[in-house]
Amino acid sequence: MRKRTLFRLAAGTATIGAATLAYASLVERNMFTVRRYDVPVLPADAEPLRVLHLSDLHMMPDQARKQRWVASLAALDPDLVVVTGDNMAHPGAVPGVLRALQPLLDYPGAFVFGSNDYTGPVLKNPFTYFLPDREYTEGVELPYEELRQVFTGAGWADLNNARTTLKAGGRQLDLVGVDDPHIDRDDYPAVAGAVSSSADLSIALTHSPEPRVLDQMAADGFGLLLAGHTHGGQVCVPGFGALVTNCGLPRSMARGLHRWPGSDSWLHVSAGLGTHPTAPIRFACPPEASILTLIPR
Repeated sequence: MRKRTLFRLAAGTATIGAATLAYASLVERNMFTVRRYDVPVLPADAEPLRVLHLSDLHMMPDQARKQRWVASLAALDPDLVVVTGDNMAHPGAVPGVLRALQPLLDYPGAFVFGSNDYTGPVLKNPFTYFLPDREYTEGVELPYEELRQVFTGAGWADLNNARTTLKAGGRQLDLVGVDDPHIDRDDYPAVAGAVSSSADLSIALTHSPEPRVLDQMAADGFGLLLAGHTHGGQVCVPGFGALVTNCGLPRSMARGLHRWPGSDSWLHVSAGLGTHPTAPIRFACPPEASILTLIPR
């Protein structure tokens, strides 16, 4: 009797585990969602400005459903499109990324790259994400210069360790960004400096939301900090949240809108739209794009 009970418990646990894995890999990772946030960063009496924040597409050539869904976001008619990296997951991904983003290239935009824009994914043990000092392993080189030319050719601002001004929604924007801190490509000191007094709005971009970079951006007065990389934890525990962020950011800030500690800046971390191809699952953390409606303070 005891053996039968243990067998039934084991069988039940295995069934639940298999069902959860099937849901995470076949259902939730395709449940593309639009998140909406109001962010009080504009001067008093200013008209709202709508920012579409995209991140972590991790595009494979055959992901037609994701490409169609992202392309449909043009119907949201944003004032500005911001992409915070990890667009590709395959050497042949540029056409797929272009199919997804083509309708959005008609809008003012800005971008930074992530590690998976430079090199492709490699098979790894997912439990290594719990190791803070794990060694980064590079895969095959990806066509990032081709992707850069697509974006800049459409007039989008390349903010990989760069700074510029841009007009969007009738407002003058002071924009800054760094290349991916996750692989030590960032050089914020090269573009640092106080926000322009003539700007109506200031926005800073980074792929990985490393506190050492965010602290510097906030200290310079950038009102809105945008990042991706975390996938929102990708596999979360209901009622507990993300298990890891894969960076120095606290788990409680793995996705969504937060006030950056010790500053007047707001941080938005996108949970992203894709997954690592060798771990194509999401649980309690569906893929997302975000509409940030910037409103008066």
